[in-house]
Amino acid sequence: MEPRGFYDIIPRMNIIEVKNLTKKFGDITAVDNISFSVEKGEIFAFLGPNGAGKSTTIKILTTLLNPTAGEISLNSFDVAKNPDAVRHSFGIVFQDPSLDDELTAWENMEFHGVLYNVEKNLRRERIEKLMRFVELWDRKDSFVKSFSGGMKRRLEIARGLLHHPKVIFLDEPTLGLDPQTRNHMWNYLKELNKTEGTTVFFTTHYMEEADKVAQRIAVIDHGTIIASGTSEELKTKTNTKSLEEAFLSLTGKTIRADESNSADHMRMAGKLWRGGNKR
Repeated sequence: MEPRGFYDIIPRMNIIEVKNLTKKFGDITAVDNISFSVEKGEIFAFLGPNGAGKSTTIKILTTLLNPTAGEISLNSFDVAKNPDAVRHSFGIVFQDPSLDDELTAWENMEFHGVLYNVEKNLRRERIEKLMRFVELWDRKDSFVKSFSGGMKRRLEIARGLLHHPKVIFLDEPTLGLDPQTRNHMWNYLKELNKTEGTTVFFTTHYMEEADKVAQRIAVIDHGTIIASGTSEELKTKTNTKSLEEAFLSLTGKTIRADESNSADHMRMAGKLWRGGNKR
């Protein structure tokens, strides 16, 4: 048994609360009246096939999209009423790379710290600590365009943690990475979760990752949460021996298309973000 961290011996509270969340795009219901919660300091996996509603839910939680209906709080802030406070409460690593290749690793980190108003001395202290944490300190002055995919992903995680968020969202964080890099990345995140109590909310199509890492799992399909619990609870519920078998039992074996109208959704999200996400 692994030694318990500080956050394992204090009472838990919910850092994310979602109640009756619905999101419609015209006649399409992408998210259909879902409710769930995530405990402070938890590693939580949000799983589902392509087009199930995962990305739409994350965009709403991170203020990139407005919900059609429902209530959401993050770090005790109402997502609809206090979007700025919510944004300062989380970090995010997108599925697609979002670093500036023409800047150095240090400059990417510095720019993020300035955007989040991290005080200069603390900012530089945190940059060094995090870059050492993800084993990139010796490449701090290298241009990001020279980095491998794994190095870029590690830098994105460090950047997402720079402003000391309470929650880190990871959308397919290990997609396309080799097994060694994936293993190292999860070791970083588990250590961060244990020592600082950072809540980790992630999506993945690698079922073995969710089985090994997540303390609790929610499965969404057709915009509805169809099951939740620990990996063992989901296996017991479906009478299966692996999380992948449980997942297929819950969602079926039909190949899915990518989430519908995702490009349109992101264009809408961009407009909301540039407009200050006014409601």
